[in-house]
Amino acid sequence: MPDAVVIGAGPNGLVAANLLADAGWSVEVLEEQPEPGGAVRHDRGTDPGFVSDLCSSFYPLAAASPVVSGLHLERHGLRWSHAPHVVAHPLTDGRCAVLDRRVDVTADSLDSFAPGDGAAWRRLHDVWETLRPDLLDALFTPFPPVRSGARLAVRLRGTGGLRMARTLVLPVRRMAQEEFRGDGGGLLLAGNALHADLAPEAAGSGGFGWLMSMLGQTYGFPVPAGGSGALTEALVRRLETRGGVLRCGRRVDQVVVRDGRATGVRTAGGETVAADRAVLADVSVPALYGELVAPEHLPAQLLSDLRRFQWDFATFKVDWALDGPVPWSCEQAAGAGTVHLADGLDELTRFAAQLATGSVPDRPFCLFGQMTTSDASRSPQGTESAWAYTHVPHDIVGDASEESLTGTWDAREQEVMADRVERQVERFAPGFRTRIRARRILAPPTLQSLDRNLHGGAINGGTAALHQQLFFRPAPGTGRPETPVKGLYLASAGAHPGGGVHGAPGANAARSALRRRLAPALTGAQRLLAHRDRTGRRQPDTGRADGPSGRRTGWSDGG
Repeated sequence: MPDAVVIGAGPNGLVAANLLADAGWSVEVLEEQPEPGGAVRHDRGTDPGFVSDLCSSFYPLAAASPVVSGLHLERHGLRWSHAPHVVAHPLTDGRCAVLDRRVDVTADSLDSFAPGDGAAWRRLHDVWETLRPDLLDALFTPFPPVRSGARLAVRLRGTGGLRMARTLVLPVRRMAQEEFRGDGGGLLLAGNALHADLAPEAAGSGGFGWLMSMLGQTYGFPVPAGGSGALTEALVRRLETRGGVLRCGRRVDQVVVRDGRATGVRTAGGETVAADRAVLADVSVPALYGELVAPEHLPAQLLSDLRRFQWDFATFKVDWALDGPVPWSCEQAAGAGTVHLADGLDELTRFAAQLATGSVPDRPFCLFGQMTTSDASRSPQGTESAWAYTHVPHDIVGDASEESLTGTWDAREQEVMADRVERQVERFAPGFRTRIRARRILAPPTLQSLDRNLHGGAINGGTAALHQQLFFRPAPGTGRPETPVKGLYLASAGAHPGGGVHGAPGANAARSALRRRLAPALTGAQRLLAHRDRTGRRQPDTGRADGPSGRRTGWSDGG
């Protein structure tokens, strides 16, 4: 019998399993799909000569995450690769905003829109450099982040206090109006905010766009060399060297609960896998509380809150094998790994309004990935492995175009929407379609079939809007990995801090399981030492290391 069973071999599940194994626990990971990785996988399904990432591709949060860096995955084969530029946002009039890891390059790009906007960007970057250490600590630990939150509050006072806090909760449109004279800064902020489901007029979209932009400024938007699955492969290799067991093709249908405690799981094949200490679920919130755990084991209030759970937008993705580089009208876009395609902030607002009213956008905002530009191993020299995704409503009530898309996503609708995406690319890269050697369409149902957590193609485990973040995530009063069932922990993007490949939900769940298991056995002296650890003093030595940031994983308090 393993000490812990982890449901799901996505990045969060694998991070959780690794940390438990580091602490000496025996761990078994059960994955429904025939291979691990969840949304972090690649294949050659578009064209045999081209590597295509199935879902996610660029990982600024992984590059910034102390959880991921603490695993030392480079020892297990992971290598990062970067495009020359991080992000480009071209316009049809020939202008282009560029985010680059060199601050001067970014600033010069914004000065081309309006003199002085480069200096405004540097001011925002100075704030980031002041807040970054404690902001990242707060982001990647369970809510509330007591120690890092206190330090962050002190640092925030040094950057303007409540005035800076106000700036960060602004809608991105208002933030851009207050900080910049030209359009370039707002384009970078708004495009990055829409990496989640935050419209230019949504509260907090300015702060999220700033965070993503500054992550790119500091860490870039790196990709794993060879394909996104290389990150998964490194996590699996690390786990196996520590004795962890991964079994694919094992769909879990039930969490077994006895006397209020999770004691194991039952698979679709009828197998019961017992867990001596804990069950960690890298699954969506509706799947955990609506399917895997019987309702009699859950509080009525949680079941009521679950009816208010909000997914992020559905996603429609197209992969391409291109015979040559993308013929961008703005040459700056050629060197960017990620290109945002919308002709200005107003077009982004129009796109978001169409989504909000249940219409399939007629001019879809696209995130376009140039994978060979980011990693030369992805396709033959002189070609490009590329993709674009856009968002569509989960419940479609109309089509903003005249092509009558209804959301059945049958073969006709998939082809129509893929053509619409290509027309949007053509606006900024005339002749793009002549370079297509092959294309593959991943409609919302297809994405869900690849990873059940991607409900309707929702890629963030639930909306990133303020009403479902922090202590509202996944439901009011939560914000932590513990669940109402003893020994059961939520280890997916449905938990704080949410979507993105950074491993924090998995790490938080693992650390919580370790703390809860150790707590009853603590002596009075050990409790005192644990209290000192929470206040930043000396930690007790468990004899186990190699946890994130070199911390002793059995005693990390996650606060």
